[in-house]
Amino acid sequence: MKVTYGLENFQTLSCAVATTGTFDGVHLGHRKILNQLVTKAREVDGESVLLTFSPHPRLVLQPDVELQLLSSEKEKIALLEKTGLDHLIIHPFTKEFSRTQSLDFVREYLVNTIGVKHLVIGYDHHFGRNREGSFEHLKEFGPIYGFEVEEITALDIDQVNVSSTKIRNALGAGNVELANNYLGSNYSVSGKVVKGDQIGRTIGFPTANIECDFSHKLLPTDGVYAGRLHVNGELYDAMANLGARPTVKSAQRKLEVHCIGIEIELYGANVRFELTHHLRAIQEFDNLEGLKNQLATDKAKATALLAQK
Repeated sequence: MKVTYGLENFQTLSCAVATTGTFDGVHLGHRKILNQLVTKAREVDGESVLLTFSPHPRLVLQPDVELQLLSSEKEKIALLEKTGLDHLIIHPFTKEFSRTQSLDFVREYLVNTIGVKHLVIGYDHHFGRNREGSFEHLKEFGPIYGFEVEEITALDIDQVNVSSTKIRNALGAGNVELANNYLGSNYSVSGKVVKGDQIGRTIGFPTANIECDFSHKLLPTDGVYAGRLHVNGELYDAMANLGARPTVKSAQRKLEVHCIGIEIELYGANVRFELTHHLRAIQEFDNLEGLKNQLATDKAKATALLAQK
């Protein structure tokens, strides 16, 4: 997949099969669109293209509204690389760009710049100034500018439409299993390992304190989770505490990950923790011994669950 930053730097294609959108999280609904995009490109001997934006449009248009996202730009690129996409265009989203009329967006960007011959869009997709552009507009523009348009219907899992909002709600409830089903992959948090207070070492459960590298990243609700830690291409079974640590009187929200069955030096490393199961809520214990006993129970449960994956 070739990544281009800015439409002005993209070399126009002779036969582009394109789609556009934010694609936050690259969930199963997005993948259905991308699968069709890639399939169509092969059928017509063209090249598949996704036009997306950075920062997320809502961060520009609604700066006072706190927005939490499922994926950083780096995470989104990594997820998109697995789809078979030929080209990814990441265009800066500004207030000026947001005022582009739907006709100009289609003519100047999709047709003249990208070279669109086939356009694949998701269910209820809108574009252009004030989201004025719709599937009906595209059907009107197609014959004029020489492209075909196809709309993908809503994707259902157990009769529930997949959407970024529903994934956020699942994560907010701590239901990472449901969120992962919607995503089609395990939700993860990336960041650098920084020094903590090292209390875990004193009770036999050393942890890596992960400082998230994306300020708008949505973190699941506080709790103890099972998952896997990605470090320099290696994968380790792990469990994590996300939130405060009331037993040691710390109200600071942290993500601390314990690698199961192995102790490795992680300070300064860039890592990714992949969440697979919610084990329990945060609890306060009378002393460190009580916490240690509970962590041993958590470890056994996490080990059993991860062995099933």
